[in-house]
Parts: sequence; C-alpha cells; structure tokens
Amino acid sequence: MEAMFSKKVEAVKRLVITAEEAELQHHYDENLEYQYHNAVEQSQEHDTYGTEFDIEPNEHFGNLSVNMSLSSVQVPTNIYNQDPAIINGAFWSTALNPVFIKNLEKDPTLTWQYFGSMDGFFRQFPAIRWDMEINSERGVIEYDCRNRGWYIQASTSAKDVILLVDVSGSMKGLRMTIAKRMVTSILDTLGDNDFFNIIAYNDEVHYVESCLNGTLVQADRDTREHFKNLVGELYAKGTGMLGVALTEAFNTLNEFNMSGQGSQCSQVIMLITDGAAEAYKDIFQRFNRPDKRVRMFTFLIGQEETFADSVKWMACTNMGFYSQVSTLANIPENIMPYLAVLSRPMAISRQHMVIWTEAYIDNMLPQTEKMLSFDSQDNFFKTTVAMPVFSGKNETKIRGVLLGVVGLDVPIKDILRVVPLYKLGGHGYAFLLTNNGYILTHPELRPLYKEDGKTKVKPHSVDLSEVEWGPHSEMLRTAMVNRDTGTFTMAKHNIIDEQQKEMSQIRHYYYTSIRETPFSLAIVLTGGHGKNTFSTNVSVEKGLRDLLHPSLSLSEEWAYCHTEMDPHLHKLPQHEAIRRYLSGKKLGLRCDDQLIRQVLFDVSTTAPLEDYWNALINNKTHILEPGVERAFLGTRSGLTRQAVFVQPHTLTDQDFLTESQRSTIFTLGRFPVWFHRAAEANPGTFIHSLPWDTGPKNKSSVVTISSSITVSNNRKTAIAAVVGIQMKLDFYRQKFWTATRQCNTLGGNCPINIEDETLSCYLIDWHGLIFVSKNYDQTGLFLGEIDGIVMTKLVTLGIFQRVTMYDYQAMCQAEESENSSSNIILSPYRAAVTLIRWILAELAMFLLEFNFRVSWSYEHIVSARSCTPPQRPKRQDKLQPCHKQYPTFWAELSMQETTGSIDCGDCERQFVVQKVPDSNLLLLLVDTRCPCDQVPHLLLKQTEIRHIL
Repeated sequence: MEAMFSKKVEAVKRLVITAEEAELQHHYDENLEYQYHNAVEQSQEHDTYGTEFDIEPNEHFGNLSVNMSLSSVQVPTNIYNQDPAIINGAFWSTALNPVFIKNLEKDPTLTWQYFGSMDGFFRQFPAIRWDMEINSERGVIEYDCRNRGWYIQASTSAKDVILLVDVSGSMKGLRMTIAKRMVTSILDTLGDNDFFNIIAYNDEVHYVESCLNGTLVQADRDTREHFKNLVGELYAKGTGMLGVALTEAFNTLNEFNMSGQGSQCSQVIMLITDGAAEAYKDIFQRFNRPDKRVRMFTFLIGQEETFADSVKWMACTNMGFYSQVSTLANIPENIMPYLAVLSRPMAISRQHMVIWTEAYIDNMLPQTEKMLSFDSQDNFFKTTVAMPVFSGKNETKIRGVLLGVVGLDVPIKDILRVVPLYKLGGHGYAFLLTNNGYILTHPELRPLYKEDGKTKVKPHSVDLSEVEWGPHSEMLRTAMVNRDTGTFTMAKHNIIDEQQKEMSQIRHYYYTSIRETPFSLAIVLTGGHGKNTFSTNVSVEKGLRDLLHPSLSLSEEWAYCHTEMDPHLHKLPQHEAIRRYLSGKKLGLRCDDQLIRQVLFDVSTTAPLEDYWNALINNKTHILEPGVERAFLGTRSGLTRQAVFVQPHTLTDQDFLTESQRSTIFTLGRFPVWFHRAAEANPGTFIHSLPWDTGPKNKSSVVTISSSITVSNNRKTAIAAVVGIQMKLDFYRQKFWTATRQCNTLGGNCPINIEDETLSCYLIDWHGLIFVSKNYDQTGLFLGEIDGIVMTKLVTLGIFQRVTMYDYQAMCQAEESENSSSNIILSPYRAAVTLIRWILAELAMFLLEFNFRVSWSYEHIVSARSCTPPQRPKRQDKLQPCHKQYPTFWAELSMQETTGSIDCGDCERQFVVQKVPDSNLLLLLVDTRCPCDQVPHLLLKQTEIRHIL
C-alpha cells in the first residue's frame, strides 16, 4: 500500500517541477494573444472564447467523454476568462500536458490530474467539457478550484482563526447580508486541520456558539455547517465595541495556543466591519508586538471609505491583507488573497508540502451529479494528493508567491485493491483513518443518500468512533490518530445486512501508520476467522480446464492479476488473465501467486459439484424438489459456482449473485452476506435468510439457506467454502406445514392439532424475524410487532437479548422548531459523546432487566442545554445528518427448549419455544385462548437521538 501511495506522490512531484520551470521561463505579456482549450461548452448563448477539441467516451474515466491528448481549462463565471493573468497562466501551464500523459503511461491507474491556479483557472487532464445545462446554476458555473479542500490544504499550513463580525446598527440591510455571505465563504476555505471560532460584537461581545466561549473548535464539515446556521441568525443593533472584541480574540488565541491545542502553527484574526473609528494601536502593541505572531485580515463592507484608514492599518501593520467589499458578487475575489498571504512563509522557504485529503465526492465536477448513484459511487469516492506550486523568479522569491496547486485523484477503490481480502476471511476487513480520526475507507461507510429521487452526497465526515464503537473504541481511535503500531481487541455488535440483524463479535485489530501519508491502516479479524488458511498442490492443467466452466465465476473486483497496470489489458477478464499467467503467456502480467494457487485448488475440489448438480437437473440420480430454484457455492478465493434448476427467466430472485445485488457478490470491501452469515455460525449450521424487503407487500420471495464447509488440521480450522440453495417461499412454507402435521410417535397421531385456531405457530430466526406463520402477511415481520407480550417474556427469560444499536450516518427530516437542539456533536467532543452514550445504553439495559413491560420503541431524547441558540426553521421535507438508535434482538444459542406462561390477570397464556437443530431457527407455539394485551407491540423502529455538546 505504501508503494501505491508513493507512486501517486512521485507523479505530483513531476507536475510541480514542470509547472515551476514553465513559469520561470515565461515572461508575462499584458497583450498576449492565446486561445486555450476552453472546458466550458460553447454555444450561441454563451461566451465562445477558446479552442475546440474532440472528445470520446473512455471506460477508465467512468465512460465520460474526454480527450486523452490534452487538458482543458475551466474558468469560473465570475472571473473574466480573457483577463491577461488568465491568458498568461493558461499559456505557460500547457507545459503540463506532456507530463500528464507521461504520468498516465507510468501509472495507468491514475485518473484525473490537474492544476488549480491562484488566479482562478482550473487545468484538468484529460480534457473534458463542462456542460452548461448540468454544471451551472442558472447559467453560472460556480466551481472555483481555489475553495476546494485539496487546494486550501496544499496552499496554506494549518491555522487557528477567529472571525470578528460587526453586528452594530450601521451594519443593517445589505451590509449584514454581505457580512454573513463573507463568513460563509471564509468557512468554506477552512479544513479539518484548522481551528476556529466566531465572535459577534456590538454593545457587547458574544460568541455565536455560546457553548464554545473562550476556545476554538476543529473546522470539520459538520462544525462549519453548524456555524453557518448560527451566523444566519445574526442581526444588527447597537454600537460596535471593537476594542473589547479584539482583546477577547487575542486572549482566546493565546490561551488556546498555550494549552497545546489547535494547529500550533499560524494564528489569524479576520475582521468583517463597515469601519473603525480608531486603529486600537495600544491593543496590537500589547498583544502582537514585537513578533507579530497573529496575522490580521480586514474586510471593509460598503463603498464608504470614511473609516477605511484605521481598518487598513490593522491589516497592513500586522502581516495581513485589506480589502473592500461592496457587492455580493465580488466576495470570492476579495477573500482568496488571504490564502496567498498565508502561503508566503512556505513559498519563501520553498516548503513543497504533500497533502492528502479526506475521502470525498466532488459533485460539482463535470457530470458527477448526473452519473452518481449507489452502484457507481466507487467511481467518484476518492482522496486527493496535492502540492503547492511557487514562483521561482528572482523578483518574486523574496515575497513568496503562490502560483497554484497541482493534484491528482486516487479513487478509494484503487486503495482497496491492494488489500488481500481472501486472507482476512468472511468477516475480516480493512479500513483507513486520517490523522483527524475520520474514515477514509470502511465497509460500513455510507457516503450517499436519496432525496427527492436524486442521489446526493452526505455533507459530513464520519469519525471512527461512529463506526467502530464500543466500550474502549476511543483507545483504538487515539492510537491510530497518533500513528502507533499495535493490536487491539474489542467486543462489537455488528449489523450484517439490510434487515439490521445484529451479530456480536470479538474483533482483533492490527493497526499501523502508512509512511509519508496522514493515514493509518487497520486490519480486522473476527473470532479467529482469517487467522488460518490452507493450501495444497494441484495440477495446473486440470485447474485451467475447470476454470473455463460456464457456471464458474471469479470476482471481477479482486486483483488476481493487476490488469489495470496495462492499458492494453485493463478490459481482460480476471479468469482469462489467470489463464494467460499460468500458461506462460504472462505478457507483463503481475499476479498474486498465492491467491491464484488458492483459486486452482478451489476450482479442482469443487468441480465434482457440477456433475452432482447436472444429475439433479437431468433427474438421473435424485428427484429435485420442484420449489428449489438454485444451488450455489462460494470460496474464500472469490470463486462462485451456481446451478439454476429452472428456466433462468423464471427465477424468483433475478438479481442474486449479480451487480444489481452487490451484497450477494464478492466485492472489494466485503464477502457476500450469505458467506459471512454462514461463516460466523458453527460448522454444520444451516443459516436461513429472507430478502430484506420480504413482507406483506412482497409475497413473491425466496428463502436462502447456506452453510459453511471447514477443513481442520492440528486443531486449527479454516473455512474452505460456503454452499447454499434458494427456494421459493411458497414451497418453503408448504414443506414446513407438511412437517408439522407429522409425528414420529403415537402411531403418527399428533396430540396437538396444528390447525387449531387457538394456536399460533411461528418459525422465527435468531433475531425474531418471522419466516412462517399461519398468516402469510406476517412473513418477514418482527415477532414483537405481532405478539409483543410473548416477545417481552422471551427477553425476560433470557431466550432473547435486546441490544441497542446506533446509526451515526443517518439522515433525518428537519423539524420546524423555534428552539431545537443541534443534531451535530462538534469536534473534538464527538468521540467522547459516543463512548458516554454506549455506557448509558449499558446502564439502561441493566435497569430495564427489572421491568420489561415497556415499549421498546420509545424515543430517547437528551434535552438541549440552555446555551444552545435557536436554530433556523428548515423545510420539513429537507434531510439533514442525524444520529439514530434502534433495538435489535439476539437469541441465546445454548437454549434447546423452554416452556413458559404469561400472567394476564384472569388467565395465563402458555407457550413453548424450541430450537430447530442445526439451524438459526426457533419454533414457537403460543396458546392464544387467554387474551393478553397489557404490553404494546415491540417495534424495530429507528428513533432520532437529540443531543448537544
């Protein structure tokens, strides 16, 4: 993995060297005439400046239409695209074109490469057109490379920032509107490595977030959005006490820095005002002399310059920058210079810092929003590596001039390809963490959501503690953020499928840092799975012959052979690449020899299954049950075999084992759900499962049954494969009712008539999900919804355990409220609150053991503290990030049979529950003659958690 990251960095360094040399050799010409390849699609209605270029679809770039021989230039609509600075920059930066091409030749896995200029233009390779219909808002292309995370992080070092916002009476009307927009734009230029706070001042000085007085907070996306909402509530009144505000800002920055917190780097005060009667030289003399460690940036709102001199003095004598903003339109161009000022120390000392961003999807790039979907997200989810580009001219060296930033995208799927998933087992996985504790990649990360029929990107980062949560998860997070190397063991409740089924596991974490990146890698193994593998010698000739069987497939996402390294081979199917590799026709192929040997072994040992399945199909040896539609097998090498016993077009579950149902195939991040369900159970246990959407509205369904096959040697066991079948739900129900009418004793006469209307009969799984009952409409529902009092009694007796699960990546409808608490936990408190919530849940479970006659669907609400300011009313149909909790249930596996009764007052309700041998099923029989409705239904309902700091 380190080698992969290193190759990307080397490609960026080549771009930096070329860009700086090209600018050094270029002589600025105010009258230069040059027609660059304009990325903005040309039409009669829009500016037709620029040179045309041909484009064609390219599979490597998500089938977008591109030109692989050149790069194109995009200029934001608010910047004049024929400005001399743009023309000159576009001219000398054409020197990057051959390096773009050379980089791609050296590393064919590269995707987008680009240069973002300090003047605002964006050179992108390969060349692509920006469709005005798709990439603009009312004819305005808002994309500005200078406010993207990769540009900001590469162009400046980490910083502590306090924004002072004048809310005195003179700021009413347009001035306040401009001030709020400026604060929002400045917040967009901050990143995860920055810390900030906002102070508003008039007759008094107050922090816009009253819970964060006298401190700074990390500028992650959640926090920035929270502060934007708070700034929107500001209004103008009174007089401005700027001197008191400046004193508060200096004190806060000094105390925060002395505490060892924050960036421990640049310190900045930004003043947004319509004027200052004096320059407050005594305050700057007291706090910022002689070293001027705090830079002062001032923004004068409005056209009047009566008090401009004082505001200008503050900036110019404190190593900052002054600008005057009179309209909403020129806000961006007046904010961006502060980044250039902060980059001067790096430019003067020639510090070419390499930065890596957190994982993100930039939905402002060409056609991303149009093409983005849950199936295609792997093509857009990425991290960016970037470096600053400085001017090397003699006349600019002493001033330190930032020319821009070069970068390239690294899709997360390319990182995952490096992980040998076959070595980790059915429940093993890997994840990467940033230096701020945010997830770069994790199989449980869900970056997208649906709203108004559109696929959208969630506007928040996901902390490790929100995915790997447990009693000691903060220890794991701290160790990885500190870039330690070590091991860690933790019990964790895990959701295994869309039905929110919970599985308790002991997880073993092995973690270390990745050199020359801000990332740490963790490998996770569960309950011993993945620790043992097996191998044996097998005939290559026999393996190759069996590999060609039409019912056999290999994961197209796993890297058996790295065909992506050669543009002539990237379309080659993996099984064909393996065949060439083993037959000696390697043609430069680099393959995983251990994985291929495992494939050959799996192919050979599972080949007899084909003869058996064919015999079933042809009715030669066995009579095939008419409701069984499919048999399948999967091995840890990513091999899948299947036999279809009906006409393919009549299959009930058409999407099983296809891309349309990715949870059932071997993907980059996970084994199929049917594989790890069976792998977690004891060998010989048959795991029955229903599709997640089975229920009253979907009666045409199937039951999937799977079981693991293990091999053992010297008391060590490894899972070799998982086999299974699919049968129609109707057939499954028929077999069940036929079996319940038969008795092996009493001459075949059953003492109980199962068809008695006073008896309720349920076949449920370990999670209380109903597979069969007398009422077809109850299939797929939770037992607690149908008979809450019986389910409550089963929990009381310990037959089922209730576990509270949390979803920290949920989206909720915004509620209209005048005084609602924030749905966002501000960093750095988020991980601590997650731990506290886990402890509270455990305490709640202890207390609830004494009284189970309550509804499990209650809503847990933590009341808002008084320091939380009113939130802006939002549209009721608007989704926003939130946290949810919900109950799950898990059966006690050692139970074989239990009888019980429930006191219903005048009578008792009797029941018996029995474990179905060698399965994940329980048979429950309830005598319903006694009416018993004291306990409401138990619902697996998600409820939103309300919390503040």
